[in-house]
Amino acid sequence: MNIQQLKGIGEKTAALLSRLSVYTVKDLVGLYPRAYDVYEKPVFVQEAVEEHASEIVSIEAVVARNVEQYSTPRMKVLSTVVRDEQGTSLKCTWFNMPFLRSSLKPGAHYVFRGQLAKKKGSFVLEQPQMYTMAAYAQLQGSMQPIYPLTKGLSNKTVAKAVKQALEKYDTCLEKEYIPVNIRSAYQLAEHNFAVQRIHFPQSQEDYLQSRKRLAFEEFFLFVLAVRNMKEKNTHRLNEYRILNDARTDKFISELEFELTDAQKKTWEEIKENMSGSALMSRLIQGDVGSGKTIIAVLALMNTAFAGYQGAMMVPTEVLAKQQYESICSMFEKHQIPLKVVLLMGSMTAAQKRAVYEQIRTHEADIVVGTHAVIQEKAVYDKLALVITDEQHRFGVNQRRALSMKGDNPHVLVMSATPIPRTLAIIVYGDLDISIIDTLPAERLPIKNCVVGTNYRENAYKFIAGQVKEGRQAYVICPMVEESENVDAENVVEYAEKLKAALPPQIRVEYLHGKMKANQKEEIMARFAARETDVLVSTTVIEVGVNVPNATVMMVENADRFGLAQLHQLRGRVGRGKYQSYCIFVSGSDTAKAKDRLGILNQTNDGFKIAEEDLKQRGPGDFFGVRQSGDLRFKIGDIFSDSKVLKEAADAAGAVLAKDELLSSEENVYLKTKVEEYTKECLENINL
Repeated sequence: MNIQQLKGIGEKTAALLSRLSVYTVKDLVGLYPRAYDVYEKPVFVQEAVEEHASEIVSIEAVVARNVEQYSTPRMKVLSTVVRDEQGTSLKCTWFNMPFLRSSLKPGAHYVFRGQLAKKKGSFVLEQPQMYTMAAYAQLQGSMQPIYPLTKGLSNKTVAKAVKQALEKYDTCLEKEYIPVNIRSAYQLAEHNFAVQRIHFPQSQEDYLQSRKRLAFEEFFLFVLAVRNMKEKNTHRLNEYRILNDARTDKFISELEFELTDAQKKTWEEIKENMSGSALMSRLIQGDVGSGKTIIAVLALMNTAFAGYQGAMMVPTEVLAKQQYESICSMFEKHQIPLKVVLLMGSMTAAQKRAVYEQIRTHEADIVVGTHAVIQEKAVYDKLALVITDEQHRFGVNQRRALSMKGDNPHVLVMSATPIPRTLAIIVYGDLDISIIDTLPAERLPIKNCVVGTNYRENAYKFIAGQVKEGRQAYVICPMVEESENVDAENVVEYAEKLKAALPPQIRVEYLHGKMKANQKEEIMARFAARETDVLVSTTVIEVGVNVPNATVMMVENADRFGLAQLHQLRGRVGRGKYQSYCIFVSGSDTAKAKDRLGILNQTNDGFKIAEEDLKQRGPGDFFGVRQSGDLRFKIGDIFSDSKVLKEAADAAGAVLAKDELLSSEENVYLKTKVEEYTKECLENINL
């Protein structure tokens, strides 16, 4: 059913919703809230400043003094002071709301609800809404959905449309497909109840029940889909038996460094797979900078020396070019007689045609590129090995598309996402796993510090000092645009502020996810070429180029990120011969935030950090504003929902043990859902 059949959704709103991949009423109902505005019990001012700094808080208080009003070139500001029952005062400010003046008479009694911010050393409640005690009592405990939005689309519009869809249209209903014994064993709500209540929960218990069911079913379908792929891989014979080549051994012996024990173990596993009777489908999981790429190069060399072709797909053009140049340089230095070509979408038609011809005629032994390597026009002669670098930027179906370019080639996947092994076995269920958990000996450990916002000026001086010595720095901000609910730095404004704070000769640029791909590539290329000194960015640089000259990573509002993602960001520095530093600036003064970020001070081991992340995070993290970068599946999170993920994996295993092909009468609809999920959803899951 078309979205425009809903009352109030015209052509313009439908076009805005299409940007969120919402075209039908069913799509709309599947657009789950990204967070909730939870109306908590009012707290005293003292508790608010000690435990809820930088959060939305509700405070019951009386207006303690007359309102002051003043204007700036951009806005009119109202301010007053309120006092709670304990006699503690707090300043409140409103922007461009002069009409409130008549309601703010001294002695007026309200619940004030707004963002608690620290400004110039004092706490201020910004833009608070005011409720009578009776009005707030009706809202208390409720959870109002906050949806993913796009410019021009309001949360109110989406919420209203979702409510209408759920109340009026049976097309939103879904036939139950999880077997009744599994629902009973894991205490899962019915699907349609869960969908209703995930949008409009009547209590936190409602929300938790609904979210558990929807996360479980997503993981359940995912595990069934990847195990189905694993089953197919296991039964595929190795048509390309690739033996180890003496020239590859000679290359290893001539390297300027010795492979670590973890690298050697991984290399042995790959050699055994590639020369064995079944196809290789293997994941190399290792920290940023652990030396995964050299193992990939060795696998490509053995493949090419055996008379076959190998391809490596990476997520960005800058990275593809860098990998290509690095491999060519190594081969030239060690006189390796193999032809490497680069294939990217931005190349001219003539350049692409020339590369396509080299691939088709097998003049090219190794192909490095972006998604262009899986396009129809790239026809390989004997493709025996496909490698995807930074797997979590590619969906499962894209990996499969690359492997289909050959006649069942070996598949090698490389990921720097530090997922605990227990979860990795489930999440990468179609792959065998190798782990590189030690860094090369020549890498200097990164020096870390966790600081408050009052350290910012010192951090800027430190960055200026590093730039003076010829180094470069990254500064990370959590979001692109200001939000009325999140006091996070705006990337564009922050870059201007930083330019003013640093010496004028320091070159500052900014980068964020809303820029066009070619714009991002150009900015990253300039940074890699040392034409920029400081790059202010969102987490879009999490998977970026290798810049050995960058020695400082400063992360603003670090408390808003997951630990694993902060570790990923930290991996952008410490890649060269210089000592590197990471400065985590926390916008929260709470003991919990300090303890959590303190883990990054204690270790540079991504796997230990992932385990700690796993221990510390729970469903409670989903109330209020969601941390940047946490969500990977549509609703489930492999860290916060690790228990549910394991339960779903166990349940999927039990179903397959009884009915391997899902062909029994009770599983007919489940089989349809798995097929639908495999076709539509796997490619959108970025792990």
